[in-house]
Amino acid sequence: MVPSTFLRSKAARCLPVVLAALLFAGCGTQQTQDQSASHLEGTAQADSGYYLQQMQQSANDSKTNWQLLAIRALLKEGKSQQAMELFGQLPKELNDEQRLEQSLLAVEIKLAQQDFKGAEALLAKIDPNGLSDNQQIRFWADGIASQQGKPTLTLLRALIAQEPLLKAVPEKQKNIDATWQALSAMTQEQANALVINADENVLQGWLDLQRVWFDNRSDADMMKAGIKDWQTRYPQNPGAKLLPTQLVNVQSFKPASTNKIALLLPLNGQAAVFGRAIQQGFEAAKNGISPVSGSAVPEQVAQAASTNDVVSPSQAEVTDLTTPQTHPVQAPAPAQAPVQSVTAAQQEQAPATTAPATPAAQPAAANPSAELKIYDTTTQPMNQILTQAQQDGVTLVVGPLLKNNVDDLLKSNTPLNVLALNQPESVTNRANVCYFALSPEDEARDAARHIHEQGKQAPLLLVPRSALGDRVTRAFAEEWQSLGGGTVLQQKFGSLSELRGGVNGGSGIALTGSPVTTSQNQPQSVTIGDLTIPAPPSDAQISSGGKVDAAYIVATAQEIAFIKPMIAMRNGSQGGATLYASSRSAQGVAGPDFRLEMEGLQYSEIPMLAGSNPSLMQQALRAVNNDYSLARLYAMGADAWSLANHFSQMRQVPGFELNGNTGDLTATQDCVINRKLSWLKYQQGQVVSAN
Repeated sequence: MVPSTFLRSKAARCLPVVLAALLFAGCGTQQTQDQSASHLEGTAQADSGYYLQQMQQSANDSKTNWQLLAIRALLKEGKSQQAMELFGQLPKELNDEQRLEQSLLAVEIKLAQQDFKGAEALLAKIDPNGLSDNQQIRFWADGIASQQGKPTLTLLRALIAQEPLLKAVPEKQKNIDATWQALSAMTQEQANALVINADENVLQGWLDLQRVWFDNRSDADMMKAGIKDWQTRYPQNPGAKLLPTQLVNVQSFKPASTNKIALLLPLNGQAAVFGRAIQQGFEAAKNGISPVSGSAVPEQVAQAASTNDVVSPSQAEVTDLTTPQTHPVQAPAPAQAPVQSVTAAQQEQAPATTAPATPAAQPAAANPSAELKIYDTTTQPMNQILTQAQQDGVTLVVGPLLKNNVDDLLKSNTPLNVLALNQPESVTNRANVCYFALSPEDEARDAARHIHEQGKQAPLLLVPRSALGDRVTRAFAEEWQSLGGGTVLQQKFGSLSELRGGVNGGSGIALTGSPVTTSQNQPQSVTIGDLTIPAPPSDAQISSGGKVDAAYIVATAQEIAFIKPMIAMRNGSQGGATLYASSRSAQGVAGPDFRLEMEGLQYSEIPMLAGSNPSLMQQALRAVNNDYSLARLYAMGADAWSLANHFSQMRQVPGFELNGNTGDLTATQDCVINRKLSWLKYQQGQVVSAN
């Protein structure tokens, strides 16, 4: 028998070992809990599989922490469906830290579902001051994402709040570039409408830099000086320490030589009439007759049209210069639609337009010393013309005009700087090439922006049953959806005789149509588990649900003279929808009866023909025998001269803008020139500004 004293002694010796084992076990449990909590406040670098495994092996608060981390990782990996299912399984009882994480995840799930308004509403309920630094970075990133890149005050404030939380220089540069992108995407009117608080010093500094940019974006030297002065005045602004990348590029600006310019145009064959009109406008501007005055059209200019006016072809026929076999300009037989021929008396009501409040760059001043060499693109292959131009010492090429010639020019890989007067189907960014075209697609995109700015939500396109109608429809719909609009409807019409038959039959035109399918609203597939299914429709695929509130009509003057009454015939007083038209319907035939019949219709027009440059308008109409389509090409030639003299600014200075005769001109990143047109409307038998 073992003595009791021995048992007590052995137990006493074992007790410290047991206590130590219990202590270490407790430490291990506490360590796991602390690890999950620290992960929760961190950046969650592990993948979802790791967090899911930890969740399965844990309990209580630790398990919930791992569950929250798994949801975050799943969202980051694009596995939103699995993340939502796991989110729905969270326990109801959470501690304060877990509730904060849950609220952020709820926002991020809304963003994954593209429910941006829902995300904004949830963000408004979160106090960022109660979040950790990493959670604050996510909070502001979620706020940035909810704005979908739209230049808003909310977006600017989120970017500014996020910047000091970022540690790595690349992350800070990305934030600063995004801030500048939002500022430079604003119009001057949007910027002037911003109202900020007195203590928002960083935002005030950014807005002052924006003003420097607005005032000097077409003068690189002034821009450089303005940026340097701004950095001196705002040394603590994040943008002064790390300048936006686009503005860094301004510092290395080098002007291109325009001493010898080659003008490449078709001067023989059926397209010669177009080439001659552009040449005339280009030379007029070179000789100093194209500055934009901004005044309304005086009566004597408006009366320049005579009873011998030519009814010109549609703008689409003039600007869709895809091949040399473009139809020649000719006067068609008189239309049977109720459109009056133009007389001086009928032109007495001129479009009333005013100059913009803060003008962009004006067209370049006359430079008669610049040498101009003209090459006929119908006589030789494009590569031979370009080789000859180089041998002749040309420093800048303007043209060619025909689309197939532009394609040939791009294939040649010429080292010369080129301002092409058309653009290929697919534009690639080339450091030495810019594209300037008067295309129906460009006009349709401007119409989408104009109609969207007027608060319309459900547009219908009335377009001809042709390739032109298809291209205009696609351009409008893609621009509309890029602006955040929903589904666009389309309805196609046939020939003039079909329209006439519709009037006689009393059928009218209903404001309905079929949805336009674009690359932007094609549903993508998603994979959940091993099953691939179509994704649910995005916001861009869902229409407003209301009836059509705007109709954009692409028609000739003769066609629209039938279409508008047919809309009223079927829908009463336009059915509550505002009607818009392209310049295709404005060909100098707006007699008093026509103007009264078009009451309320808004239409786009180049600024020169809307009254911005009376002297050039008078000269252009006289030069082209009052053919409005050719007058537009004459104005294009004048603007081509101005753009040629700003070639380096277009390529190197972000946000380049110029008040031209064919529109307010801006350059995209690929140096495609966009045009903002003037908008006019018929009101009580007169033509007035739609703005």
